[in-house]
Amino acid sequence: MSTLIEQPVEARLVAAAPRMPSIPATLHYDRRDPFAVRMTFPAPATLEGVEVCWTFARDLLAAGLKGPEGHGDVRVRPYGYGRTVLEFHAPEGTAVVHVRSSEVRRFLESTSELVPAGLEHLQLDLDHGLAELMRDAC
Repeated sequence: MSTLIEQPVEARLVAAAPRMPSIPATLHYDRRDPFAVRMTFPAPATLEGVEVCWTFARDLLAAGLKGPEGHGDVRVRPYGYGRTVLEFHAPEGTAVVHVRSSEVRRFLESTSELVPAGLEHLQLDLDHGLAELMRDAC
């Protein structure tokens, strides 16, 4: 069974210009890190010309479909019926993108098939993690 889900999504960058340009992005989920999702923007879509990857809680993404969520670097909220807004806050500035809510729902459904919400803790190998910490401490 696969441990990784990757789903391309079309993101629309909110800018001062009236038309929001489409930028490619990919949502990632790995059951080895069951509480997290990642959203990656390829180098050509970023101001710095390097790939940018944001990691945040899967629960944040799910909750943000229903109402405003997040108080830190990543914030998610619904926008009308068919869009979800993701805000990425960094020292260099804030990027705001719109993604189709249907794409986010499809992605979350795929992650739930791999690791059901509420059962993420069963994917963690705490004994191995603790052994690694103890090995490094000696």
